[in-house]
Amino acid sequence: MSVKLWSKGFDSDKSVELFTVGRDRELDLKLAKYDVLGSMAHIRMLQSIGLLEESELDVLLKEMEMILSEIENNDFEIEEGVEDIHSQIELMLTRKLGETGKKIHSGRSRNDQVLVDLKLFFRDEIRDIAKLVQQLFDTLIELSESGKDVLMPGYTHFQIAMPSSFGLWFGAYAESLTDDALLLGAAYRHANQNPLGSAAGYGSSFPLNRTMTAELLGFESLHFNSIAAQMSRGKTERTLGYAMAAIAGTLSKLAGDICLYMSQNFGFVSFPDELTTGSSIMPHKKNPDMFELIRGKCNRLQALPNELTLVTANLPSGYHRDFQLLKEIVFPAIDELKNCIAMSDYMLRNIKINASITDNPLYDYLFTVEDVNRKVLSGVPFRDAYREIGVQVQEKTYKPNREVHHTHEGSIGNLCNDRIREKMDERLSIII
Repeated sequence: MSVKLWSKGFDSDKSVELFTVGRDRELDLKLAKYDVLGSMAHIRMLQSIGLLEESELDVLLKEMEMILSEIENNDFEIEEGVEDIHSQIELMLTRKLGETGKKIHSGRSRNDQVLVDLKLFFRDEIRDIAKLVQQLFDTLIELSESGKDVLMPGYTHFQIAMPSSFGLWFGAYAESLTDDALLLGAAYRHANQNPLGSAAGYGSSFPLNRTMTAELLGFESLHFNSIAAQMSRGKTERTLGYAMAAIAGTLSKLAGDICLYMSQNFGFVSFPDELTTGSSIMPHKKNPDMFELIRGKCNRLQALPNELTLVTANLPSGYHRDFQLLKEIVFPAIDELKNCIAMSDYMLRNIKINASITDNPLYDYLFTVEDVNRKVLSGVPFRDAYREIGVQVQEKTYKPNREVHHTHEGSIGNLCNDRIREKMDERLSIII
């Protein structure tokens, strides 16, 4: 049996059907819950405008509750020959309720049906990502506070530059996540608009109450213009893609730092043996495979906005089947990013820092700027102080004073972690 919402009494060529359905049946299982919730809001609205009897609404809602229970218990499947999640649910309702089951599609198209499913799905996934970001942020702030008095080398051009600290380093990644949270909030607000009722992109002659469905589904607003609602397909994914790529960029840079700092040539950080991997021939190896994989996966995720753009860039307004491909790109990427955030947090909770790095004479030159500034504060003109310390470096007579006294906002001695936390709380409050 072949079940399609668009069927007009003939079957498609089998090879065409297989090609056009693609991975929809597999990926649509992620949308099953949202398809039921969207349909429940839709039929409540249909009853309110006289397109369903109250008795019909009652039996439909009861049956949908049963389908929702199947989905939540992982007992739901899309049957062989059924095109997608929308067809499967309508088929189940029609089997049980006959003509009443056939009424649920009044006033909507599969286009706005999948749009509302995706908006609800993305909204929940963005919340999940935000919660994971919050956990990672909290870990970074905790590490920043515990490492605020432990100096480490800072580099420019991969050359020893100035003193940094573990507090400054961990705190930098915490604040970088607050910038990523800005984009995540924008993606959430973009997804949090109701497209239901836009139908195929041109509205409906039924007197639909779109504000009612928006309120029932907890949307912040409507996509008011029905064409604009359809145009959000692809745009919502791209907006989310930019946010995900930003988070991935932060994780990739952090992973790159850690891979470098675990090297014996640096020796700044280490991890318990069980969180590293070994070599088949070198018994001493403790490889940072977790962070190498996080780096690689997150570098790939940074291509997400470009990939989504290339699928949709030359499409005019209206619905196009190209949009189906977006699910194949975005859904796995969401799972990948969530795993990378969670594993970064897990690894960081087990990181060990080297508290005596800067005692090594290799890092004497870290303190040249400190000594220049110290002379300036005592009244020596900057250029004279700079030249004096520079001569000592050239003549190899420089002896550092390893005391560091930084007090301005965001420096080693004044991390402003409380302000950074306020920033994150404000930005995530849009989402969670």
